[in-house]
Amino acid sequence: MIRHHIQNAILYSLSFADGIRFSDLKPNDLENKLFDYHLKQLVRDGLVIKNEDGGYSLSTEGKRLGRSVFSTLPNQSELARSVLFLVVRRKSDSSWLLYQRKTHPLKDRVGFIHCAPEIDKSILETAKNNLQLIGLKGDFKILGGGFFRGLDDNQVVESFTNFSLLVCDNAEGDIRNNDDRASYFWTQQLDPQADNMINNMPTLFEKVEQAKPFFIESNFKI
Repeated sequence: MIRHHIQNAILYSLSFADGIRFSDLKPNDLENKLFDYHLKQLVRDGLVIKNEDGGYSLSTEGKRLGRSVFSTLPNQSELARSVLFLVVRRKSDSSWLLYQRKTHPLKDRVGFIHCAPEIDKSILETAKNNLQLIGLKGDFKILGGGFFRGLDDNQVVESFTNFSLLVCDNAEGDIRNNDDRASYFWTQQLDPQADNMINNMPTLFEKVEQAKPFFIESNFKI
């Protein structure tokens, strides 16, 4: 029985067509690597086949399941996006590592750096690798996690995030600003209440200062 919602969604989509190319089959809000992993799982399980033209279609076994099995799929917009928030401090002077967004939404806002978890790596390894991408090295520990819901002026949920918070207090190296979506910098003065901060910063900063394991659910206005 298929248990993962992404695999269910693939089979459901393919039940309406004789063949769909990867780019048309993958939802816009999913990363290529994550989607490709689940698609290959279905191919290995013999439920999906890759056609000579590069498209994908259901196998005989996949067709046997029928689209009725997947008629109650969760809406992608209702599923929490997984994020790792990385709180990084420089070993030499305890400065905080922050980033400023260069793109919308939240253009010019400042916050802790973050990344997405990876299927084939632990979140500690993923955090360390992402730190290396900007020229730094350090070790992380897991502090806590929870859910954030971003609400608009009408209290409608616009973002839904399942997060883990990891802390590194021994970072070393020189920042490599090679990301066209963000700029990274050190600061010794961190005011999480400042007007240019991302709205989750006061909550994240409070948990870091408390330095105790936690799990929270929190709503904030976007």
